[in-house]
Amino acid sequence: MEGNRDEAEKCVEIAREALNAGDRERAQRFLHKAQKLYPLPAARALLEIIMKNGSTAGSSPHCRKPAASGDQGRPNCTKDSTTAGGEGGKGYTKDQVDGVLSINKCKNYYEVLGVTKDAGDEDLKKAYRKLALKFHPDKNHAPGATDAFKKIGNAYAILSNPEKRKQYDLTGNEEQACNHQNNGRFNFHRGCEADITPEDLFNIFFGGGFPSGSVHSFSNGRAGYSHQHQHRHSGHEREEERGDLMPIIVLILVSLLSQLMVSSPPYSLYPRSGSGQTIKMQTENLGVVYYVNKDFKNEYKGVLLQKVEKSVEEDYVTNIRNNCWKERQQKTDMQYAAKVYRDDRLRRKADALSMDNCKELERLTSIYKGG
Repeated sequence: MEGNRDEAEKCVEIAREALNAGDRERAQRFLHKAQKLYPLPAARALLEIIMKNGSTAGSSPHCRKPAASGDQGRPNCTKDSTTAGGEGGKGYTKDQVDGVLSINKCKNYYEVLGVTKDAGDEDLKKAYRKLALKFHPDKNHAPGATDAFKKIGNAYAILSNPEKRKQYDLTGNEEQACNHQNNGRFNFHRGCEADITPEDLFNIFFGGGFPSGSVHSFSNGRAGYSHQHQHRHSGHEREEERGDLMPIIVLILVSLLSQLMVSSPPYSLYPRSGSGQTIKMQTENLGVVYYVNKDFKNEYKGVLLQKVEKSVEEDYVTNIRNNCWKERQQKTDMQYAAKVYRDDRLRRKADALSMDNCKELERLTSIYKGG
């Protein structure tokens, strides 16, 4: 059963990507597949969220107080109203149209996020989370929603960068802030040539991934990273991105080649019948369980065995650390979903998560400190 865990986690990642793309059926299909492979709490939690709230995200009332004078002309509350026909037959509400218009009429980035000029990082993050969910093109099909979404992303990208924000505050002019960064081109809907695209920024906040990609495990439990970003830009922007991605592609190829050149480890953290690693062993220091083949005891003794067990423990700690991060991310996602949907049951469920890997990480940390 443990051998299927990696495949189940891959299915959950695919499901998250499908949710980000607005494909609820595909997300459900892969979450059900993940549940059959291995009973992951993340898959179960996402399924429950989809079944209960999946098609209504963004339809619940959403109010916010204007934090600056520039917000006074903007609607403070949006709620369900009669839908209109959008592009491709997709509907949108009058409130969504009003919201898009109000964003696109904003004169500065503080108005876009609805924050004061002394807003801190947490205020910016909260404002961005709320607006990004509301105006994401997969959720909001009103005309101009894509431009509003880009504007929100660029506002956060500039204001969360101390250097760019300082120049922006000094000049009060977005174009000069861009020129300060050695980039003369500016479009208010696209903003400066930001360090990250609005779509990637959204994926970092809501996709459960790091900027560099999603964490996964190799057969021996070591952590690795895979780039899974999807960009929606014009042909000219794609050419620029290809040039920026070339060094990353080279690094990935070098990494893959080095992995191919490295021989398979003589152990596994899980039993693997295919490689014959089914004999259970335990490290002397931390008592970590690992599995080897029938020839292992004859080939690895003394110093060699100590090196193997050290590697086993390093892999185990890395695995636990990554799984602890996933548990924390899952809890954060559930708590945020509970707040957005005003779901007390989901909040209680998030608070009741066992966080087994994080507890194990604390235990291992105490052993290291004690040693």
